[in-house]
Amino acid sequence: MDDTPVRDNLEVEVTDFGPIVSAKVALRPLTVFIGPSNTGKSWLAILIYALHRFFGGGSEPGFREISRAHYMIHEGGPERFDSGTTKALVELAKEVLAEPSEPIRQQTVRLAPPIARAIRSVLDAQGKQIGASIRRSYGIDDARALIRKERRTRATVALRRASADATTRLEHKLLIEPGGTSFESSLPHGTSITLHENPSLRHALLELVRLESRSGPEIRSWYAMDAMARLMDLALPQVLGPLHEPCFYLPADRTGVMHAHSTVVSAMIESAPMTGLRPAMQAPMLTGVLADFLQQLIDLDSSPYRSKRTRRRDLGAVIEKEILGGSVNVDRSRVVGYPRFTYQPEGWQEALPLMNASSMVSELAPVVLYLRHIVGSTSVLIVEEPESHLHPAMQVEFARQLAAVVQSGVRVIVTTHSEWVLEELANTVRRSEVAGSSAKRGAAGIWLRPEDVGAWLFSPKRRPKGAVVEEIRLDEETGVFPTGYDAVSEALYNEGARIFNQIQRAKGA
Repeated sequence: MDDTPVRDNLEVEVTDFGPIVSAKVALRPLTVFIGPSNTGKSWLAILIYALHRFFGGGSEPGFREISRAHYMIHEGGPERFDSGTTKALVELAKEVLAEPSEPIRQQTVRLAPPIARAIRSVLDAQGKQIGASIRRSYGIDDARALIRKERRTRATVALRRASADATTRLEHKLLIEPGGTSFESSLPHGTSITLHENPSLRHALLELVRLESRSGPEIRSWYAMDAMARLMDLALPQVLGPLHEPCFYLPADRTGVMHAHSTVVSAMIESAPMTGLRPAMQAPMLTGVLADFLQQLIDLDSSPYRSKRTRRRDLGAVIEKEILGGSVNVDRSRVVGYPRFTYQPEGWQEALPLMNASSMVSELAPVVLYLRHIVGSTSVLIVEEPESHLHPAMQVEFARQLAAVVQSGVRVIVTTHSEWVLEELANTVRRSEVAGSSAKRGAAGIWLRPEDVGAWLFSPKRRPKGAVVEEIRLDEETGVFPTGYDAVSEALYNEGARIFNQIQRAKGA
């Protein structure tokens, strides 16, 4: 396969967040969180998902048809721009539209201070909405639940990345306190963004120039807001990095969710005719992550944006062939249109209801269906515990297929306890050193460069109480990511040797 394209990363740093004392993670095309249970791997993954959900404007690959910046400006940002901002936008329009009849050529432009301040003010006004998105994803109402218990004062989340021309470092900070959340952006003087042909931006800039001297300040201000929104739609991906992409979260225990999915929704459908005739049932609250997962399963093959996704190889079919030994399918009830999931083993004439298939099939079925129906070529896919219900050999194969997903352009975040998964990902990196032909097939054709893979170890600490997250780098001598799991193997070996010696002494006696 051809080299994976170089893509810029986003650094996420959290302090006193949930069970995490401190963490600084550079989100790469393939990011792995590994460590003991209850150390915050899922906490950090859900935070990343919540930020994607807010800044990306949703979880559909076609979301860009709706201007996220327009929402930010009208809902949280300033209602008007001052004359200095409008004037700076007019000057930018004249610079960009040197030939008004020609398309906007790709160019890097420096943001004038009034424009940078306006963008920063819009972003800074998003604190309350970002906090709501985060609380929803965790299924909590009180921001205090997001702060490490031993601290109980505040938690911080910092987002950092380089500017378009790599000359400045952009930073955004989210502060979570008992009273709520606030957001602060940093757009240094001279921050640049790259512009390219965009009909909406071009039209807005043309209108702004046309009305420069033909209308009052209020009208120009409204057109300036429109031009700023179009400009921000191009700037946000460069300011926020991959956070502007749609993100999909596959939670742990997918087997249980898939088995219960039809039962839960069927119960809701059956109770619908009785609404108003009996007291409402008290249902437990779902986390936003789980609610989104259930909703996406319902809408799986009926997304209005499905036909507009970038075409690419059906990676779900590869997982079916290499791991499942059969196909996963979805069809809909003719009465209510509710999806029914089935599994058809190779050579069988009829399919099984998914609930009658093995736990391995149920665990991987959502992965196959998401890759086939939902995940776009630039999406982010978060997979919790990919090793669940899988034999070690299948864990290795699934890790390999996740690397192939990354090769296709999808960014992947994995939380895992599996040494098998991490060892295969280490091999995936090492194969890049001998990958000499794009024509290679099988495992030899699945490889990633070292800079495309990052592994972070979550370690519990007593003082301060909580987890500390540190990057673990591939050991050049051993060819593995050092996790400390070898201590478990050594302890088991020593215990086995001790028992063996006791048995031998007993026999000698």
